[in-house]
Amino acid sequence: MVGRDPNQAHRAASPLELLFDLAFVLAIGVAADELAHYVAEGHIAAALGGFGFAMFSICWAWINFTWFASAYDTDDWVYRLLTMVQVIGVVVLAIGVPRLFDSIDEGQHIDNQLLVIGYVIMRIALVAQWLRAARQDKKRRATALVYAKYIALAQIGWVVVALVGLDFWPTVLIAVVLFALEATVPIFAERKTTGTPWHAHHIAERYALLTIIALGEGIFGTVAAVSAIVEETGGWTMEPVLVIVAGIGLTFGLWWNYFLIPSGRVLAQRRGRQWGWSYGHFVIFLSVAATGGGLHVAAYVIEGHSQLGAVGAVLAVAIPVLIFCTSLFVLYDFLVGAFDPFHLWLGGGALLLLIVAVTMAAAGASIGLSLIVVMLAPAVIVVGYETIGHRHEAAFLQSIEG
Repeated sequence: MVGRDPNQAHRAASPLELLFDLAFVLAIGVAADELAHYVAEGHIAAALGGFGFAMFSICWAWINFTWFASAYDTDDWVYRLLTMVQVIGVVVLAIGVPRLFDSIDEGQHIDNQLLVIGYVIMRIALVAQWLRAARQDKKRRATALVYAKYIALAQIGWVVVALVGLDFWPTVLIAVVLFALEATVPIFAERKTTGTPWHAHHIAERYALLTIIALGEGIFGTVAAVSAIVEETGGWTMEPVLVIVAGIGLTFGLWWNYFLIPSGRVLAQRRGRQWGWSYGHFVIFLSVAATGGGLHVAAYVIEGHSQLGAVGAVLAVAIPVLIFCTSLFVLYDFLVGAFDPFHLWLGGGALLLLIVAVTMAAAGASIGLSLIVVMLAPAVIVVGYETIGHRHEAAFLQSIEG
């Protein structure tokens, strides 16, 4: 374990990494389901608080594994077994997510014990990996020890929080501090030491794969909504057809939007922007998963199990779509280090369509028809980019690579 070549040609995700990702399908799915359930009941604060806490824990553990693997994936038996331990942690964390939401909704104290146990299992396994790297990679020993030391310190804090069982707000404040510590460790370790030999194209591919996993919630949400319509109406009408087209079209549009960014090529040239790009993906992951959760909310509304109504159902989808589109533009401009005014036009067009969709629902249009208009929002960005925007990108890539 002496570090992989950061310039290795044709570096791709390993079969072990893909297996590792399967556990996160479960964890993200549970978080999105709980989000939909509490939004449908009108408990917005509990929904957003629980979703944010759970998704940060899920995504942060995934991100740390991914960056370590990009630099030190030896794929030997020790590495594989420690990865299996991390998968066990993901499963335990996912099982604890519903209890977290319930406790936040009750407002007394946050019941995060099971979630923290799963999280700590993942993190301690990663600490073992860093200690192994410190012992075998003499050149980067200081870097590995910084990671191991401060990750372990943060886990002590999480264990104390889980065991003490504080009231809601003290738990929130301590959690914010611990999250900040966790997020600061990689920045400090990479900038104050020799850093790790992470691979730009590999990292970009791995983040794209987690985005695709989160997009799967859109398909699950579409199935839930269509099933609810068919059950309520007793058969197939135009409404379930519209929801299928809207749900799959929206998922496909978000996927297309994400892959407009040439992340690997730019990261290879501007490695110093990795942490802003990486942390910006928290918003991407959360908004994509929340979009799928929003489609689940539409299913609850159609079944009559929600107080929100058609407007609430459309807003539950439109808001995360708007957040995704906006954050994607911000992420793109940050990565390339330049603001493209054309993005204002594309974002404005997407926003206008989302407003139209909500207005239609308020005026009595069906959920399916309103979601068709929501689907067109990312389509505007795709059309604008494929006709004009790609020229801007090509010119920029030529300027940094030529």
